[in-house]
Amino acid sequence: MRLGGQVFLEDKNPDSWAEALVLAGFRATTCPVNGQDELADADRYMAAARKHDIVIAEVGAWSNPISPNEEARSKAVAYCIERLELAERLSAQCCVNIAGSRSEQWDGPHPDNFSTDTFELIVDTVRTIIDAVKPERTVFALEMMPWVFPDSADSYLALIKAIDRKGFGVHFDPVNIVSSPRVYYRNGEMIRDFFAKLGPYIRNCHAKDILLRGQLTVHLDEVIPGLGALDYRTFLTELNKLHPDTALIIEHLSTNEDYTQAASYIRGVAAELDITL
Repeated sequence: MRLGGQVFLEDKNPDSWAEALVLAGFRATTCPVNGQDELADADRYMAAARKHDIVIAEVGAWSNPISPNEEARSKAVAYCIERLELAERLSAQCCVNIAGSRSEQWDGPHPDNFSTDTFELIVDTVRTIIDAVKPERTVFALEMMPWVFPDSADSYLALIKAIDRKGFGVHFDPVNIVSSPRVYYRNGEMIRDFFAKLGPYIRNCHAKDILLRGQLTVHLDEVIPGLGALDYRTFLTELNKLHPDTALIIEHLSTNEDYTQAASYIRGVAAELDITL
């Protein structure tokens, strides 16, 4: 597998970006191209990545393509298509978004999120995005969430079968589906079950950690890897069985120092398991 993350630079260009990733020990990263104004630099970033053996693990398409607001939904679908086209251009491991939400909050909970109608809307929406691009070098994937599909290995499998597109793959973020104390304390079992059912479809994973607080009712907080209870020994062991270019991307940290701390912890666990990152 390839461990990846982000780097924060005062003066970012393709060469300084790639060199900073190498210095951080990362062999994978997220797409460095965001707005339309940066698209012209995409090929330069890709060339720098290839030069330094860095894989673009994911192109984010963060938006709400199942929004109850039709205008917002239409714009989100168009944006997902645009980002999937970029992922194809860059030969990224995947283009990733969450399924969205029936809430006005693009990533928020809503009572309709687990309805049959919402499941079918997700299926139709993902098909529309994939069919517009017909990707050959990448896939479109959905990051799991605790309050919308896919929220488990079984619901992800159901989506794969229903969407029925070669261009649909799996993105695995185990922390996002640790939503009860029972799963929290048995998250290694959840991770093994997920890889057993979906391993061949997994294109990219996220690395973070989760901590259960001792106050009622249930308080689960995202923390830096190593400061929570995620079973990284099981996570890395299972991930190491996949294609060697499958990436594990550290995310949601705000400083280079935090990324260094997280990477050091993950590398330490990997070293104990004799796993190369």
